[in-house]
Amino acid sequence: MFRLTVRDRVMIAHSFRGEIFGPAQRLHGATYVVEAEVARPQLDPDGLVIDIGLAHKVLRSTLSAFDYQNLDELPEFEGINTTTEFLAHELWRRLCVAVGNGELGAHATGLASIRVTLRESDVAWASYEGPVG
Repeated sequence: MFRLTVRDRVMIAHSFRGEIFGPAQRLHGATYVVEAEVARPQLDPDGLVIDIGLAHKVLRSTLSAFDYQNLDELPEFEGINTTTEFLAHELWRRLCVAVGNGELGAHATGLASIRVTLRESDVAWASYEGPVG
């Protein structure tokens, strides 16, 4: 399997509901280093997994919806604990939509999977990986 990863950052604020979250029930901020890794069994006709420039552009565009936002105030997340795991899945979902819309180029339909990793710190991170399409 061939793989390509692009990385960016996003700064958000949010709070959680539930005693398990302790002090994180209060509004707090997080800066995530976000990695999007795409995989395919064979290279495309240009010898690429995917165009790295397009991949970074689409990741930045996807993250811009959350950057410097209080996720508690976004209607699409009303009533949801926007945990690191949840956000990894949500970003994966949005990247899959971008593939389907052709935003990652014509050959991106040959991608097998996307893995999104959100690194909260150098000692803690979460990922979600799933098939494309």
